[in-house]
Amino acid sequence: MTTVSEAILSRRSIRAFLDKPVAPDLIKKIITQSARAPSGGNLQPWYVDVVTGDSHKKLLDLMDKKIADNPAGETRDYDFYPSDLPDKYTNRRRATGAGLYEAMGIAYDDKLARWDAMKLNWEFFGAPVGLFFSIDKFMGKNQWCHLGMLMQNISLLAIENGLATCMQEAWAVYSETMHDFLNLPDERVFYCGMALGYEDKTAQVNKFITEREKLVKFVSFID
Repeated sequence: MTTVSEAILSRRSIRAFLDKPVAPDLIKKIITQSARAPSGGNLQPWYVDVVTGDSHKKLLDLMDKKIADNPAGETRDYDFYPSDLPDKYTNRRRATGAGLYEAMGIAYDDKLARWDAMKLNWEFFGAPVGLFFSIDKFMGKNQWCHLGMLMQNISLLAIENGLATCMQEAWAVYSETMHDFLNLPDERVFYCGMALGYEDKTAQVNKFITEREKLVKFVSFID
């Protein structure tokens, strides 16, 4: 049995999956258990849409056309990052991007190859299951945090069950398309997607692991 510590330390964004289906009952089990995530007042302010099978293929075909017609994307429901991101955070982003492209064998200044790699997001990196998360527009920052706890639970329980995930804000670039495809009501904010499947352990890109800051950088002990 995988321990919580093992799941946390081994969790990472997987960007190459095997062409191997995930049993529907296993998906339901993972989401059911993940819904034990805490939420203030037990609001449980999350919605999850699971895309598999024929719908999965239809979505990939649709995205292929959408990307070709509108590579810049659509109006987003939220900003990925603050516009005035301080240097220490910008540096982390750049280091992660550089490390990821290096693992993929892509030169950092090769814009075409980077774009081809980016487009893999909208193919779930080959994963057979796509999970999509949304939340009511009237919900506040607290409830967004609780949605994140649900997603974290899913990613950790996936590991316990021999699966892997990649949380994908990239799907929000095509929020209008996803609203239509998932038939989301207007009062819902489409947040992101998550690829779910079996990791391709031979893929070099999956060997890339992001760094974490030392405790002293972000923790204060107050005696």
